[in-house]
Amino acid sequence: MIKLKMFKTTAAAAAMVAMFGAASAASATETVIPQSALVSSSGYYTNSIGQISVTNGGGNANGAGDPTGRNDDGFNGPVALGFNYTLFGTTYNSIFINNNGNVSFGNGISAFVPTGPTGASQPVISPWFDDVDTRGALSGVVHYSLSTPGELIVTWDNVGYFSAHDDLLDSFQLVLRADNFAVPTGEGQIGFFYGNMGWEQTDTSQVAAIGFGDGSGNGEVLAGSSTQANLNSVVANHHIWFDQNLAVVPSSGGVPEPATWAMMIVGTGLAGSMIRRRRRGATSLA
Repeated sequence: MIKLKMFKTTAAAAAMVAMFGAASAASATETVIPQSALVSSSGYYTNSIGQISVTNGGGNANGAGDPTGRNDDGFNGPVALGFNYTLFGTTYNSIFINNNGNVSFGNGISAFVPTGPTGASQPVISPWFDDVDTRGALSGVVHYSLSTPGELIVTWDNVGYFSAHDDLLDSFQLVLRADNFAVPTGEGQIGFFYGNMGWEQTDTSQVAAIGFGDGSGNGEVLAGSSTQANLNSVVANHHIWFDQNLAVVPSSGGVPEPATWAMMIVGTGLAGSMIRRRRRGATSLA
């Protein structure tokens, strides 16, 4: 059973209830990505993680305006991308960077319950939706970079977990590219990269979720999201690329067995066609 976070406001609790309702909608479609799609790698896509993401809103201890970036349940946005990106048929030119392991469109997400990306109330891209808390002295914070035209890098760099714990740390990174980005061979429009992943469980007794949601209950998630214990050990030192249709880009080792690639689908399918590509080696963690 999930425990409610201490000192949570009534409004935030109501938002959580709304999220649960969206996630449980009978008409929702959820495509499941097999864990075999993960590719072993040595760390981040890039170590150029850019500036600290300073929050301007959010939930519990959101740290709005704190230049150190330390917070719990905060978000930063809207952040102008300087390019167009299309998700689930809608094109955006700004984004919200959420402390709890995801980015969203239209509004920030302060929710800490990983009901899965399909449970979010806004369109969301979630490399690791869990209760990240960067208030601990040994925790890193969230960074972002727009230094490459047409590309956003968001890095949750050695971050702790609720409540202000920093004995175990997670490191993961999102790569997001413009609709017209010249994608290198073997890469994709969106990349999730994982380094050392020390934690999953928090004081709110959660498990994590990885994937995409359209804000209306439809989406695509990695197998084990919101259900499997120790998902952190599954994704640690791995990465996964997605094309513009959110289909997995196969690794340079070739296309896996058909049975391995088969996606389990609840309701109608959302997966696009898969494109064979080769992958450039990932940058190792510093």
